[in-house]
Amino acid sequence: MVSLAPEEIVRRAAAAFNAGRREEARRLCEQGLSVDPGEPMLSHLLAAVFAASGELETARTHVEASLARRPDNAAARLLAARLARTAGDFEAALSHLDHAIALSPQRDAFVEKARTLDQAGLRPQARQAWRAILDVIPDHAEAAARAGRLAWEDGDAALAVKLLEQAVLQDAPPSVWFDLALARQDLRDYAGAAAAYRKAIDLKADHVEAIFNLGVVLQETGDPEGAMRAYGQAYRLRSESFGRIAMALTSGSHGRLWLDEAALRRALEDQGLLK
Repeated sequence: MVSLAPEEIVRRAAAAFNAGRREEARRLCEQGLSVDPGEPMLSHLLAAVFAASGELETARTHVEASLARRPDNAAARLLAARLARTAGDFEAALSHLDHAIALSPQRDAFVEKARTLDQAGLRPQARQAWRAILDVIPDHAEAAARAGRLAWEDGDAALAVKLLEQAVLQDAPPSVWFDLALARQDLRDYAGAAAAYRKAIDLKADHVEAIFNLGVVLQETGDPEGAMRAYGQAYRLRSESFGRIAMALTSGSHGRLWLDEAALRRALEDQGLLK
């Protein structure tokens, strides 16, 4: 097998990898590298194999070896960037991405750069990157979701709602529905917020923050019974939320006054599950 050309070994290893035979792909790559250490195609593919298996540091070592021999490989740069981002090495990730974009300005590289800027806490740059993606791909759900969350964190609830409503047109995770609910709640759209919180709960039944906040908006709409059911569910899932629940009950526009802490705890424990 080792007498085969690297291109043939890569072809066979890629076929094995795509068929789910990771060990076979790994063995083929390692056989080829035993003859030609650092061969860029084999190192790149072996890095992908290790990355798929969750061995990220080993994957990073191999992709860096590939780039040492072939620094102008945009796909290897993108893989190296993803691995560096996962390791929290944002400076290296951004460097790889800038190289990848210069070599081949593909959508995946721009999305990866937005994710990296976001995770690195570079908010202005991340905001700009996500909005630039939306300018080109208006229906990009992840970009809409992240841009919406950042808009909400910046205090622009109206823009956040617009972007997040766009994001949930596709299959959105509970976190996006929760963000939409927060933005609607800030705009005092309590019915819309309740609907979004319920959707988040449908997708993640133990989403305590969504359940608690549902109680808050139900209380604001004058539905104390519904609010108590939500608070009871939040309390059962996380008993440490009792203090927040007690504060919400007494401070809301349709609040209740509980002088006996034990009685409030009993009342919460007695509530039925959310429907």
